[in-house]
Amino acid sequence: MIVVFYFIILLYCIAIFYLIYGYNKIKTVNYSSLQPKTKFTIIVPFRNESENLPVLLESFSNLNYPNELFEVILVDDESKQEFILPTLNYAVKIIQNRRLSNSPKKDAITTAMQYVVSDWVVTTDADCMVNKEWLATFDNYIQLHDVSMIASAVSYACENSFLHHFQQLDLTSLQGATIGSFGINKGFMCNGANFAYMKSLFKKLNGFEGNDKIASGDDVFLLQKAIANFPEKVHYLKSKNTIVITKPIDDWKNLFYQRVRWASKTSSYNSHFGILLGLIVLAGNLILVLGWLFSVIGIIYFKEFIFLLLSKFIVDTILLHKSNSYLNQKRIRYLIASSLLYPFFTVSVAFYSLLGKYEWKGRRF
Repeated sequence: MIVVFYFIILLYCIAIFYLIYGYNKIKTVNYSSLQPKTKFTIIVPFRNESENLPVLLESFSNLNYPNELFEVILVDDESKQEFILPTLNYAVKIIQNRRLSNSPKKDAITTAMQYVVSDWVVTTDADCMVNKEWLATFDNYIQLHDVSMIASAVSYACENSFLHHFQQLDLTSLQGATIGSFGINKGFMCNGANFAYMKSLFKKLNGFEGNDKIASGDDVFLLQKAIANFPEKVHYLKSKNTIVITKPIDDWKNLFYQRVRWASKTSSYNSHFGILLGLIVLAGNLILVLGWLFSVIGIIYFKEFIFLLLSKFIVDTILLHKSNSYLNQKRIRYLIASSLLYPFFTVSVAFYSLLGKYEWKGRRF
């Protein structure tokens, strides 16, 4: 049995080192000095976000980009809270979501597309803030590359709680894996809070057709369709100027449901690499859970469990430090405590996503 455990952890370590290799191949760029040319439409689906939207809209006001070259479409998804649009120095409109599928967010983006007149669309979330060079850097990258879709990074604005920093480490690992997969030409995931693509590409891909029965995945499934059809047109933009900051969740229950929502789409991936990597990561975490249990009841020696734990911890830490230095430039906190909890949390999320329902923004899926 222990030989099987060692083999799975070895496989896990090889997979993470492969991602680290890919991560190192993606170079960081921060240019934003070219004359702006690209016109953008920023799409923001929202539901009961009256507290967060003013912060996002204020960050749009601070963009170092000509107001006439971008507009904002806010898509109200049956909010119970009333949101009064403030006076702003750029074009913005609120439209109502037209529900056609099981995915409110996909419906919101599809609804907004009917109003888009620009060549490029950028999606973000209502609980986010953007860097003042966000659009300028996207524009520069578009001018310098033959590209139709761009993924970029998201990070949390953390307070001092363990819950917040646990989420930050989880997201940091996902961002590191995302960048690493693009570095080895195996990109398979991205984050819809910081995702840009051409309207013409969206039409060529028939939007979210084929996965609109899945509640989440407005970002990942569109990315995978684009890579399957136009791989050379899909890029990752690694730039500190384009990192979008979002808010962490303030309670464990909603964090669990959020991660279940993210995990629920994995089995429907079109990316064979993404599915394989997901299985390896799940197996690596499951081995630690079983290793701890078997060491407690005496099936394996405790020192064997410690070896498995340290092997995974070391490779994870390398990727985390690389990704964290790009995303946060702050010291990682609660690394050991988070690493001990993470396998149990991840395994619980994975199995619950296969068997259970979840709640999100007042709805049950």
